[in-house]
Amino acid sequence: MDTTAVPTTVEAPAASRTGLKRNALGALGILFFVLSAQAPLTGVAGAVPIAVAIGTGPGTPAAYAIAGLIVLLFSVGFVAMGRYVVDAGAFYTYIGKGLGRSAGTGSAGVALLAYSTIQGSMYGLYGSVVSGLFDRFAGITVQWWVAALVTMAVVQVLGTAGIELGAKVLAVFVLAEFSILLAFGVVTFFKGGGPEGLAPAESFSVSAALDGAPGVALVFALASMLGFEATAIYGEEARDPRKTVPRATYLSVAVITAFFAFTSWMLISSYGAAESGAAAGEALESGDSTAFVFAPVADLFGNWTNDVLPFLLATSLFAGILAFHNSANRYFFSLSRDGLLPRRLSSLNRRQSPWVAGAVQTATAVLLVVPFAVAGKDPVLTLFSWFSGIAVLAITLLYFLTSLSVVVFFRRERLDTRPWNTLIAPLLGAVGTAGAIWLILENFTTLIGGDSATATWLAVTVPTVLLLCVGLSRLPYARRAAARTEPAAGAASDTTAGPV
Repeated sequence: MDTTAVPTTVEAPAASRTGLKRNALGALGILFFVLSAQAPLTGVAGAVPIAVAIGTGPGTPAAYAIAGLIVLLFSVGFVAMGRYVVDAGAFYTYIGKGLGRSAGTGSAGVALLAYSTIQGSMYGLYGSVVSGLFDRFAGITVQWWVAALVTMAVVQVLGTAGIELGAKVLAVFVLAEFSILLAFGVVTFFKGGGPEGLAPAESFSVSAALDGAPGVALVFALASMLGFEATAIYGEEARDPRKTVPRATYLSVAVITAFFAFTSWMLISSYGAAESGAAAGEALESGDSTAFVFAPVADLFGNWTNDVLPFLLATSLFAGILAFHNSANRYFFSLSRDGLLPRRLSSLNRRQSPWVAGAVQTATAVLLVVPFAVAGKDPVLTLFSWFSGIAVLAITLLYFLTSLSVVVFFRRERLDTRPWNTLIAPLLGAVGTAGAIWLILENFTTLIGGDSATATWLAVTVPTVLLLCVGLSRLPYARRAAARTEPAAGAASDTTAGPV
């Protein structure tokens, strides 16, 4: 590894601007935000049954491993650029530095679309789950949208209360859902698996990975991993971001990949590889896909888990909603600080939280959710499914553009000359994410659970937003804003060290 000291150009707010709270988060604090965005129990209970039923069956764990490899390759270049560019805009800033201001502004629109739609989708599923809990345990009828709107107010309060409080709240929820699933996996593993044993070859061999519909399985595996890029979003608030952000990024990728691959393997093992596909299919046909996950956990630990797991599913979704709320409002904050959105959005409260940006994000969530409530749409089959598809496509496109930007940035700036970190891995990441985009589009109808016409309209949303924002970046006011925020006017140089 090259450890030669070189000048760095770490982007930071100018002294005249008000910045986010510094030194507020360590690697573990950022990790909890990332894992919360993953909503682990939601990812397992929602995506694994579908991937097993209509994807690669018992080979689903291999799909998670492949998805993790793609994300890891992307992360290498992502981390390399993060050592030199620190900004709450993350994708927007990274892409802009490499591919130009217009591409950066276009990516900002796509990022806001992604984080807003994924948060909106989670409100749909969350509202449905909470409504079911009230009906089951209290005998009270609570409309799903009422639960969603009340929770929006709670999220707004937590978002303005300071990043440290948010991290603590998320830590509690994440540990709870991780603990029960990991306990299930570990006990099942040491028991030797289910009726067919552990059968690792049935889940991780090349033939298992290619069996059935590997594209479907990979799409749902990638969808479960959204949110790890938030490590860079919190760079301004991290303690020693040049070290903390890389550690949090690699740790996030490793934990997420291992968790989903291991948990899905143990679930399949509990049924037996040969029977797992049929069991997942039955769960989907019953209208409750979570039964594929909850049933073996209850068989192992007792029926009390049937009462606990629905609550953990609700808290899992809440944690994800809060994490994406924080990501989105920091994008609003960053764009405002750079003059591309009204200055008011960069206002901070006494806890140095972007409260106005948070309020705008909450209003955005209301605007996304209310039409589905007014129209009487099923919140899971429409709001959750449709917006999840948009978010997966949008964020994967951002991964692709960021990988290209890393290559261009380091070829031009020559700040880091390590071939693997700044050329080979980013190019492989670009190829992997390009392939993922193709698979997502190929299987988009399945991903959203709708018809082909709806799938087409939803998929077109992403490039439309990208092109619209690129066009807006060329307007006179946007050019003036860019001129005011050139590095010479607002960059803080750190000449301490180069790559580590």
